[in-house]
Order: sequence, then C-alpha cells, then structure tokens
Amino acid sequence: MLPSIFGESLFDDWMDFPFRTFSGDVDHKLYGKHAARVMKTDLREHDEGYELSIDLPGFKKDQIDLQLQNGYLTITASKGVEEEEKNKKGKIVHQERYTGSMSRSFYIGESLTEEDVKAKFEDGVLTLDFPKEKAIKLPERKTIQIEG
Repeated sequence: MLPSIFGESLFDDWMDFPFRTFSGDVDHKLYGKHAARVMKTDLREHDEGYELSIDLPGFKKDQIDLQLQNGYLTITASKGVEEEEKNKKGKIVHQERYTGSMSRSFYIGESLTEEDVKAKFEDGVLTLDFPKEKAIKLPERKTIQIEG
C-alpha cells in the first residue's frame, strides 16, 4: 500500500509516468492523472437481474451514448467546448478541464436486447437495470446401448 496525502498517491506527483494503463478507452488529456478514477462502476445483483451504476459527474444526458452489440453494452461519454462558447467567456489564462471522450464495455449476454436495458441518469450517476441472461437448456443426452 502506498502512502497517500489527501486521497492522492504520494508517488503520482513525483512519477507521473505517461505509460500508465486504464480500464476502458479513457482520454488521458481529459482527466490527466485522475483518469484512472473516471467511470467508477458498481455492479449489484438482484434476484431478477443486475443494476450497474456508473459515476459520470459533469456530463449531461445528451453527452452519453449507450450501444448494445453482440452481447456487449458499451457506455460512451464525451464532451467538448464549442469555439463560440469559449470566446464568449473570455480569454483562458489557465485550463485544467479538457474536451474528450471515454467509454467502457460490459458483457451482459447475447440474448438481451435494447428493450431489456433500462437506463436512468440522475445527479451525475448513470444507472442501468437489466435482467439476468436466461440459461440455455442443453438438449438431453440419450445413450445408445451397444449389443454384443
């Protein structure tokens, strides 16, 4: 366990290596050294299905895209600053917020469709509910007796 100060790894500031890897496709410029903490996800199992909660602070509902393909649910969040909006607010002297996108994928099963996934976005948290994939019943094996 590394020592930390104010919730940060003490070594992050000293050794900010550019070759760190993160889960998902996260733009390092978008969140800098905090990129490892984006799209934090909790998965809860219920009797009838699953609940996936993803932290997306600072995003609006229209900046989030959900896709279901070949059993993989992909969540993509992207934001940008338009030039017109940038010019209205004045000259930027120092900027720590950037534009970019990030995404994560989860395998939820090939038998599920878009109608099975229910999505809600509230207070910067995306909540997805989907049923458990039904187990495929294999055909019963029948044995043939060999005479002799």
